[in-house]
Amino acid sequence: MALINTSHVTEFILVGVSDRPDLQVPLFFVFLVIYMLTAAGNLGIITLTTVDSRLQTPMYFFLRHLAVINLGNSTVIAPKMLVNFLVSKKTSLYYECATQLGGFLVFIVAEIFMLAVMAYDRYVAICNPLLYMVVVSRHVCLLLVSLTYVYGFCTAIVVSSCVFSVSYCSSNKINHFYCDNVPLLALSCSDTYLPETVVFISAATNLFFSMSIVLVSYFNILLSILRIRSAEGRKKAFSTCASHMVAVTVFYGTLLFMYLQPQTNHSLDTDKMASVFYTLIIPMLNPMIYSLRNKDVKAALKRFVTNPCNSFKSM
Repeated sequence: MALINTSHVTEFILVGVSDRPDLQVPLFFVFLVIYMLTAAGNLGIITLTTVDSRLQTPMYFFLRHLAVINLGNSTVIAPKMLVNFLVSKKTSLYYECATQLGGFLVFIVAEIFMLAVMAYDRYVAICNPLLYMVVVSRHVCLLLVSLTYVYGFCTAIVVSSCVFSVSYCSSNKINHFYCDNVPLLALSCSDTYLPETVVFISAATNLFFSMSIVLVSYFNILLSILRIRSAEGRKKAFSTCASHMVAVTVFYGTLLFMYLQPQTNHSLDTDKMASVFYTLIIPMLNPMIYSLRNKDVKAALKRFVTNPCNSFKSM
């Protein structure tokens, strides 16, 4: 990252979710439980989709990587956040802050496009079932996932470099629980027009293209489902994408709520609450969404719990 040496700030102070002393310990336990559930749920999805032979399909390959992204995103944020609940001086070193921002951007951008890739996968499965294994071959799966990670990494390098190219002279108190673009730029004592423009264009472009893929995919899926004559056929087709639709709605709904607020109502405190949702709550909910409504995942979990050795032998 291209970080300048002219900044006088060597560390930042994170306000956290709340600055009330009496709430620090209760909030620590709340978010500890959230993070433990997130880690357990996503590690469970990663394990099952890796070892169970019946889950070796493109859909579960993408689900595995969504779980990796969710676990990575929450791990970039939660451990430092939990430590800060228990210490009096909630500091983050300059380069530690830059690294956290970069890590967050890698995983949040990767999640945006992984959900779009999964929507495309469901489109092919429902609209072109006979060509599914040809169109979404293993080579294509690897290519799509690789591009998602590479693009997330490149975005993180560009955006975080722009954010940390400005000067931070005296004010170092970040009104957030992690190092994020907007509260960081709010502290700068130099011109922030360029980094703010880069952040805005990056966020708007990523949301536009990923949401376009999702909306076009589900529009065609809906048309295909409506063409199915039997009620049982429509129900079966809908069930294959219901979990993903729920996950997409929750994730994009949170991001749109954050970015489409009227400027008069927009505040860093509102951003903070939205950030709690898409960095910690959604990564916890996704394994539940994909497992509770999915017979294959529940059956795989039952097989794994009953006879874990057999699951590894079937690989």
